[in-house]
Amino acid sequence: MSSAEETIRFSVSLPRPLLDELDQRVVKKGYASRSELVRDLIRERIVEDTWERGDEEVAGVLTIVYDHHQRELTQHILAAQHRQYIHVVATTHVHMDHHNCLETIIIRGKPHDIEQLSQEIGGMRGVRFAELTRASRIEH
Repeated sequence: MSSAEETIRFSVSLPRPLLDELDQRVVKKGYASRSELVRDLIRERIVEDTWERGDEEVAGVLTIVYDHHQRELTQHILAAQHRQYIHVVATTHVHMDHHNCLETIIIRGKPHDIEQLSQEIGGMRGVRFAELTRASRIEH
C-alpha cells in the first residue's frame, strides 16, 4: 500500500465462532493482524471476480509434475503452449528425480484461454499433477 493511500478504519461485527476462526487463521498463516488477513481475503475475492468476468487480461501460473520418460509428452506440452491464444511469459523446469520433472508456466491472457490450456496440459498422459494459480492486477 502506498503512503499516499488513505486507510479507513471501520468495524465489523462477527459471531464469536467466526471471530475465533479468523483469529486462528491469523496465527496459523503468520499474519501480523486481523486487518492483514482481511485485506488478503478481499484481494483474493477481487482476483476471483476478475477471472469470473473473463473480460480482461489476467495472469496464471500452471504448475505441473510429469514423467519425462512418457513418450513425446514434452513435445505435446510445448505444442499446446504454442497453439493457444495466450502469451507464455516464462517457464521453469526442474528435474525432481530420475522420472519426474516439475515445470511452472507463467501465462498471460484471457481467463478462458488460460483455463483451457491448463486443462489440456493437465489431462495429458504422463502429467501426474497440474494446478493453476490465478492472479490479476489489483489496484487496491
